[in-house]
Amino acid sequence: MSTSERTANPPLPHFLDVHALVRPQKIALICEGRSLTYAAFNARARRAANALIKLGVRANDRVAVMSHNGIELLEITAALSKLSAVPVLLNYRLREHEIAYILNDSEANVAIAGPDLVEVVEKARPEVTGRLACIAIADDSPPGWLRYEDLLAAASEDVPGSAGGIGSSMSYTSGTTGKPKGAYRPRGTQLNEIISIIQAFELADSDVHLLAGPYYHSAPSAFATIHILLGSTIVIMPKYDPVLAFELIDRHKITTTFMAPTLLQRLVDVPEEVFSRYDVTSLRSIILGGAPCPYALKVRAIARFGERIWEFYGATETAIVTILRPEDQLRKPGSCGQVGPGQEIRLLDAAGNEVPNGTPGEMWSSYSSLAEYYNKPEATARSMRDGFFSVGDIAYRDEEGYYYICDRKIDMVISGGVNIYPAEIEAALSAHPAIADVAVIGVPDPLWGESVKAVVELHPGASASADELIAFCGERLADYKKPRSVDFIAELPRNPAGKLLKAQIRKPYWQDVGRTI
Repeated sequence: MSTSERTANPPLPHFLDVHALVRPQKIALICEGRSLTYAAFNARARRAANALIKLGVRANDRVAVMSHNGIELLEITAALSKLSAVPVLLNYRLREHEIAYILNDSEANVAIAGPDLVEVVEKARPEVTGRLACIAIADDSPPGWLRYEDLLAAASEDVPGSAGGIGSSMSYTSGTTGKPKGAYRPRGTQLNEIISIIQAFELADSDVHLLAGPYYHSAPSAFATIHILLGSTIVIMPKYDPVLAFELIDRHKITTTFMAPTLLQRLVDVPEEVFSRYDVTSLRSIILGGAPCPYALKVRAIARFGERIWEFYGATETAIVTILRPEDQLRKPGSCGQVGPGQEIRLLDAAGNEVPNGTPGEMWSSYSSLAEYYNKPEATARSMRDGFFSVGDIAYRDEEGYYYICDRKIDMVISGGVNIYPAEIEAALSAHPAIADVAVIGVPDPLWGESVKAVVELHPGASASADELIAFCGERLADYKKPRSVDFIAELPRNPAGKLLKAQIRKPYWQDVGRTI
């Protein structure tokens, strides 16, 4: 190969390398009184990347990270993008058995845990089948663990790799079979896709972005990462508090944030006498997603903040499918917006035919970087049709091209923007000796959108209280998955083939609400 051939297409520099060169002293990250410039952010991300290389991490390897929001969490994901390695961000509410399953399924060879999460990851280690190096973002750690700051101190700041843009990612979402699936995007998100999202939401390098929701969710991490790509400043909330959010907006002149509707609800519920203490006029975009946002909440939010509300519909597997702009929030009640950049949507009936405007059909979307389920080709195939992906939502389109989600084909519950799949909870509850049959459903909740309810049929002569069953479930699954209420029933309805009739069970709880999801 000639010299000209070798240098014709040099690799793109990593985005942090560019920011460290162009805007070295600009503040990149702020968290609880601590801040990092882009130069310092890049230096620490390089050190983290080189430390991971010493541990054997290579391109496409999976690295599990379980941490509350913080500067180290963003350093680690930036380091992984420098290596083209795959971050597997774990929900910090998971129990040890759930953690072990994901570590095994993802084939992660490194696990990194935040200060208050080392113990639960350590409890998961005996169930992990492969080689696993464990790193603690903490001063103290169990025997065999490595300390994050020690690794950085011993590592080089040399350029560790040449990946550009947002690399591969894997997010675990529970499934209808009861076992979580890794939604894997092997190509990552391409630069042209990122630019389209930036333009669609009118984001800018001058933005100061508030990371309010948990970073392990795909949407908060995506919008934080996009702002880092722009060279914006990210203000990190380790845990969400609505009054603190107002304080941070005022102090740092926040311009953008992403929130699930539950977080927005807590913002607008802050009393006016408290809200009036803060100047929030810098805030120009509150981006909503993760769950349907009630129209009444939008009305209250717009009354408080003005026309600054954006909303999108999407999923971890499909990215941003539709976008509803601020000027359409009240004009198009119930809509999730028009087709997003790079997306193609089909609404299909049961026979696979496209339905006309105004007629509900299953929503299928096509995008250049759809996710696949890691090592689960059959599960991927079940959700794919001719290059289009469906998560089972039913929608219709109006004459102006606005989409409305009106039902859900599968049993998934969305509570506070978190996807919860009943099969996993039903499997846990079925192990209780008093339970003969169980159905887990979502029921209306004024704050969370939906809450988890178990409808239980007991064995003849057996007894169990609601509190006992909730506690039994909580010992086996993450706290957010356990039922918030339990109803007892003489016999659960099933069809002649034995299939549980979930729609019949759900109907009494939803019939007077005016919505079905």
